[in-house]
Amino acid sequence: MTRQDPKISFEFFPPKTLDASFRLWETARALAPLGPEFVSVTYGAGGTTRKLTHEAVTTINRQFGLQVAAHLTCVEATREETMKIVQDYADAGIRDIVALRGDAPKGADGFTAHQDGFNNSVELIEAIAARGDMNIRVGAYPEPHPDSPDTDADVAWLKRKVEAGATSAITQFFFDADTFFRFRDKCAAAGIDAPIVPGILPIQSWAGTKRFAAMCNTTVPDWAHEAFDLAALDGADAQRQLATGICVDLCETLIAGGVDRLHFYTLNRPELTRDVCAALGVRPKAALEAVA
Repeated sequence: MTRQDPKISFEFFPPKTLDASFRLWETARALAPLGPEFVSVTYGAGGTTRKLTHEAVTTINRQFGLQVAAHLTCVEATREETMKIVQDYADAGIRDIVALRGDAPKGADGFTAHQDGFNNSVELIEAIAARGDMNIRVGAYPEPHPDSPDTDADVAWLKRKVEAGATSAITQFFFDADTFFRFRDKCAAAGIDAPIVPGILPIQSWAGTKRFAAMCNTTVPDWAHEAFDLAALDGADAQRQLATGICVDLCETLIAGGVDRLHFYTLNRPELTRDVCAALGVRPKAALEAVA
């Protein structure tokens, strides 16, 4: 039996400078030929990139013809303001939202709802779902969210989000495929039948990845520390080869375990993600048509 190539999707973040804009467009141009199921565009902590996110979403949709999912959070906005953003996306032909509670603004101790805003992601999802015209994706956490007591609580909350109208979930990144499989099994046991797509982080920078992992409660295994410490002795090429190999192995293990979709956190750098996709057999669609 021939293995089916996984469906793929990519996450970008909105640029804050001219140079960053060029990098985003180059990343979108490099990855668009791989035929992603969709791409998503993030939202800064505290809603700091609200306008930039909208501009990036609409431009990527218009210029590259990609289905774009716009991140939307509950942070520092009234219900009316938040739903106006949803309407603006609908008016621009965007029908995909990644609905999140959102991170607290910089300097804040934790999330505090706006007095006239949504209190949490479930309320946001319910309001978007009530429109009846949006596909709603949400976040999921194979390891406990920083504000969650344990994975069981995260599974219960994900179930509430699905019941509120979410159609699929994208996970936080992880290093061990078994972490995802255990979470997937818990979700199935809880009666969650929406697709749960593993989030994959190709390691562009080991130092940056460790910082990101600490922020979102992702366990960094000892073998990864040891491997990157050794690779660092041999330079950047060795670290890149190691990062590619780790990511490909993780994706292959997930696919062997029944995963049919992979969501890549690109960090607006296409090379490593493109290399991993190539190793998985995902090639540019034009090249596939030429072979056929």
